[in-house]
Amino acid sequence: MAVLTPSLASFNMANILLVSGIIITCVSFLGFMGALKENRCLLLTFFLLLFLLMLMELTAACILLINESQIGDKVKEELFRDLQKANSTEGMGNWDLVQNKLECCGVNHYTDWGTNIPNSCCVSSCNGSAPYEMGCLEALKNRFEENYLTTGISVIVICIIEVLGMCFAMTLFCHISKSGLGYKL
Repeated sequence: MAVLTPSLASFNMANILLVSGIIITCVSFLGFMGALKENRCLLLTFFLLLFLLMLMELTAACILLINESQIGDKVKEELFRDLQKANSTEGMGNWDLVQNKLECCGVNHYTDWGTNIPNSCCVSSCNGSAPYEMGCLEALKNRFEENYLTTGISVIVICIIEVLGMCFAMTLFCHISKSGLGYKL
């Protein structure tokens, strides 16, 4: 995500996950307390916040699907920029990690490195063996494609859990209204 938003330094995946976790914990606590205390106000707040979270998730998914090609172009552009930086300085740590893990070399091909092919592009060392043929952009795309099904199923399961949470909150909300357990005027 930081690759897609280089101007916002604090907008990286770790911070996004941390903030999301805190928000989801707070919303869950509202639902728990609303159910425990049979408080209509807390249950309604839980329902509305859960609905807003689900809308934001669906909006983010739609934006990612609509801008898929632009995101791919941006990632490719950033990879080339990082490759040029790594080629001119000693900032090879991230590239070495990616190239070793994904068994790839360069952005599109090992020729992206020119004549200075790093050892992380090869199985053992680049002295006698040929570097990996596949570029890291293609390897990243393959890795994402391998995980599409798992990601899709996870998103569907999360949406089902959120819808069930909203249904249970409204059921309890209506039960409190009918049984007279709500606020007395």
